[in-house]
Amino acid sequence: MATIDGRPAQYGITLKQLRDLMEHRGREGVNKVTEYGGVQEICKKLYTSPSEGLSGSQVDLEHRRETFGSNSIPPKPPKTFLQLVWEALQDITLIILEVAAIVSLALSFYRPQQEELVFDDDETSHGWIEGLAILISVIVVVLVTAFNDYTKERQFRGLQSRIEGEHRFAVIRQAEVKQVSVSDIVVGDICQIKYGDLLPADGILIQSNDLKVDESSLTGESDHVKKGEHFDPMVLSGTHVMEGSGKMLVTAVGVNSQAGIIFTLLGAAVDEQEAEIKKMKKEAKKQRKKKSLTGADDDNVTGNSHMNSPAPVPNKLNESQDAKENHVASAPSSGDSHKKEKSVLQAKLTKLAIQIGYAGSTIAVLTVVILIIQFCVKTYVVEGKSWEKNHASHLVRHLIIGVTVLVVAVPEGLPLAVTLSLAYSVKKMMKDNNLVRHLDACETMGNATAICSDKTGTLTTNRMTVVQSYICEQLCKSMPKFSDIPAHVGNAILQGIAVNCAYTSRVMPPEDPTELPKQVGNKTECALLGFVLGLGKNYQTIRDDYPEESFTRVYTFNSVRKSMSTVIPRPGGGYRLFTKGASEMILNKCAFIYGHDGRLEKFTRDMQERLLKQVIEPMACDGLRTICIAFREFVPGKAEINQVHIENEPNWEDEDNIVNNLTCLCVVGIEDPVRPEVPDAIRKCQKAGITVRMVTGDNLNTARSIATKCGIVKPNEDFLVIEGKEFNRRIRDSTGEVQQHLLDKVWPKLRVLARSSPTDKYTLVKGIIDSKVTENREVVAVTGDGTNDGPALKKADVGFAMGIAGTDVAKEASDIILTDDNFSSIVKAVMWGRNVYDSIAKFLQFQLTVNVVAVVVAFIGACAVQDSPLKAVQMLWVNLIMDTLASLALATELPTNDLLLRKPYGRTKPLISRTMMKNILGQAVYQLTVIFALLFVGDKMLDIESGRGADLNAGPTQHFTVIFNSFVMMTLFNEFNARKIHGQRNVFEGIFTNPIFYTIWIGTCVAQIVIIQYGKMAFSTRSLTLEQWLWCLFFGLGTLLWGQLVTTVPTRKIPKILSWGRGHPEEYTEAIAIGEEKFDVDSDKKPRAGQILWIRGLTRLQTQSSTEVFQEQLGTK
Repeated sequence: MATIDGRPAQYGITLKQLRDLMEHRGREGVNKVTEYGGVQEICKKLYTSPSEGLSGSQVDLEHRRETFGSNSIPPKPPKTFLQLVWEALQDITLIILEVAAIVSLALSFYRPQQEELVFDDDETSHGWIEGLAILISVIVVVLVTAFNDYTKERQFRGLQSRIEGEHRFAVIRQAEVKQVSVSDIVVGDICQIKYGDLLPADGILIQSNDLKVDESSLTGESDHVKKGEHFDPMVLSGTHVMEGSGKMLVTAVGVNSQAGIIFTLLGAAVDEQEAEIKKMKKEAKKQRKKKSLTGADDDNVTGNSHMNSPAPVPNKLNESQDAKENHVASAPSSGDSHKKEKSVLQAKLTKLAIQIGYAGSTIAVLTVVILIIQFCVKTYVVEGKSWEKNHASHLVRHLIIGVTVLVVAVPEGLPLAVTLSLAYSVKKMMKDNNLVRHLDACETMGNATAICSDKTGTLTTNRMTVVQSYICEQLCKSMPKFSDIPAHVGNAILQGIAVNCAYTSRVMPPEDPTELPKQVGNKTECALLGFVLGLGKNYQTIRDDYPEESFTRVYTFNSVRKSMSTVIPRPGGGYRLFTKGASEMILNKCAFIYGHDGRLEKFTRDMQERLLKQVIEPMACDGLRTICIAFREFVPGKAEINQVHIENEPNWEDEDNIVNNLTCLCVVGIEDPVRPEVPDAIRKCQKAGITVRMVTGDNLNTARSIATKCGIVKPNEDFLVIEGKEFNRRIRDSTGEVQQHLLDKVWPKLRVLARSSPTDKYTLVKGIIDSKVTENREVVAVTGDGTNDGPALKKADVGFAMGIAGTDVAKEASDIILTDDNFSSIVKAVMWGRNVYDSIAKFLQFQLTVNVVAVVVAFIGACAVQDSPLKAVQMLWVNLIMDTLASLALATELPTNDLLLRKPYGRTKPLISRTMMKNILGQAVYQLTVIFALLFVGDKMLDIESGRGADLNAGPTQHFTVIFNSFVMMTLFNEFNARKIHGQRNVFEGIFTNPIFYTIWIGTCVAQIVIIQYGKMAFSTRSLTLEQWLWCLFFGLGTLLWGQLVTTVPTRKIPKILSWGRGHPEEYTEAIAIGEEKFDVDSDKKPRAGQILWIRGLTRLQTQSSTEVFQEQLGTK
């Protein structure tokens, strides 16, 4: 018999059996597990041990992967470069141009007979060059666009894999708890699951405490489901642990898990299904015909559309044909459900692009109409000629000019600039410890006006230590000696800490002896365990005496209880309950306390008041978190005064009576020092006009002390520091409903909200976002790490989750993950966000100037000279410079600290401010003046032959070449002006920090020289003399001087009506439906592999198909 790693190679249970097993729920599941002989027996069949886990040898793990699959879902393959080229070619304007160019090519090769004899000059034989040049420039534009998309997509992939790589999970291997990457989990692993985890695979519970799971991502039911070995042992991947803890045996991973099965139906089968749907529609038509003829019942329309999916798909699914088509059609656009709204910036840009597009197309159509009418009148009426075949090429030429105007008018560089700028920032932000999950979060952050931050771990180091203790009426400000504590009290404290801290929390010796010990798990519990070690005792020996399996009951910590209790069997019979938690909560439940020398005393109201005043409040005012440890005993025999006599097992469900009349053992003060860089970061935020508020679960005095150290609250200032209860009293009306007008009285002054529940945090965030008190509507960022922060993180404009201390649930709800949990990284995010906004604005200022000038020149030229001074190919070149290259150059400017010196824009700030509009119009006036001067009197000025009214087939003139060259020079120099948008004088400042900018600028200049000197027919240019070049340069440099003049005009004098894009983004969301596909930055978020993906897919499913259909799809009976 074959063996692997010293065990048989054949498992005692097959993949199919395990899959069937996981399809059962509740009692059915219990019975099914019992059929296989119980969990322990299944462990044996999978050659794993419930307490020691797998051996972790490579051979064993590989074999398991081969047999049961690996824990990842194959991602959709990325688009190839050719696909992206094909997509770029779908652009309407480009298609029109391509067609026009091809027609023009065809006409240039077509020679009518009689014409041959009349004149055979050099020019007509070059007619084909222009058509070809247009085609080539279209190809260049397409390639550049495709290349940009390609790099962007690669960055996304890198980002996704980085986000996935961050996701680790606690697994027991070789009897040790190890943090393993989610994709390395195999069937047979024993996982420790705890509050806040996102389950990575399907499994069966081996042991659990008070476990509650949110299965809404699978079932759509929002109620938390209670799980336990004896009534519902099945836990599924992609679901969230909302309460409790436990151990599970992994039974299905990757595509074989319940979420994976559904996902395969969703993701992998999408392409197949699209083909299927087409086939289905055809078939359905046939079937319908058949049905009407034969009356036959069409039982199975689709055939099996999921050939490659391992899941048995019940045919019942086909009953809901429509539902299925719907969900397949919308599946590929994988955006998050809550991120559906466009970001403010994108909304404004989309609307702007659409409006410019309309204006451009109107002018383009007008240009064509005018040119054609002029031509017809001149040819047929004035000269009285009859139609000749070569006139067709004239009409095509007019059409090409019109299309070119359109190409220049439509700023397709806009969405590109946004994406480039965002993608560039996101890449750089990784270095600043910001892992951006949603691109638009980056830009929204620049507008943030308020930050609601957690205290623990964000403002503080999250490295907790016990620095004060109060035991037997002795207040110690240093570590007490164990010998000074009465033995019975000391032992109870040791046991109370060791047993009543989650076994996932441990203090490990550091690798380097000079460093501090490593804290693993919950940091507050680690501080308590550190206290035990400080007393010179080992908590592990106590834990070995009481393994988790022996616990009678565990009441796990949650935000309502603010405490944790564990019940263990007592050596002489009966039970012992240990409790730890927020001191004011626990002391309320204490009836006894150990006094001097460990004497038991009644704990009266007065003593409680005194303890609060003399011990707990002073500790809290030092910024310490106070934790109280207490216990209670249930004994079968004669009971002491602080014990309870029991005949049979107490009713553990009645928590209020069980955790009551406790005996207080000690109170400890835990210090969590403020991070050294936080006060400075908060000062920067306040300078930048961002209000920082602290929302914490700690008590009022601790919170106030930390807030003062951070600089959130300054002494002698009129700020609110209140508790959750008081906050709710102020904002709710008599019926208990939250009222916005009451909230508006509270939040502007609120700086610290203590003892707050997750609901309070959510209410506050929602209240600030919805508030209309301030003129510029608030934009709120929130930081959070706990599962309970999920709703607030989702609601906020930008949610920051902690990368180290954060739970999976928090990360899932967030937009940006702080990989170092540090508040000062948020300041970096603000800086980058503002930079994105500014980069886009710079680009707009540059782009719109060119647009206005090019369109006006083409239009007026067409009307006045019957020919556009700027030829089609030239326009395309200008378009390439200004759209694609300039968006690269201007979108990649680095942020400077000056960005943090101005106030945030808020939601309603116009996209194009009055300063920018002043620059755009000012520069446009200058450029138009120069170009029209050159057009009408340039030939006399420069003493060259005029290009006006030249015959259509005449070659390029120096006159029009000078116009084209001057235009490009002015555009290039205006790129410098565009670098500053707040009216700064020095436009060259910081130019060398951006190599991309000057490389592109120099490159464009060189290309322009080549085009002018050697472009000949292809670019309709003639080489210029040095003098003519100097004139062009002179006009170009003029833009810089003119720019200084424009800056001098006071902005305040400009009417407000000239700013564009003010108002609230809600107004913009309607506009978006039109340009959705083209401008959607999110549309290329490929479904990402791994868990996070499943949840999205699942959430999508749940919104798209009703639950019944869904359960049929799961293959339930």
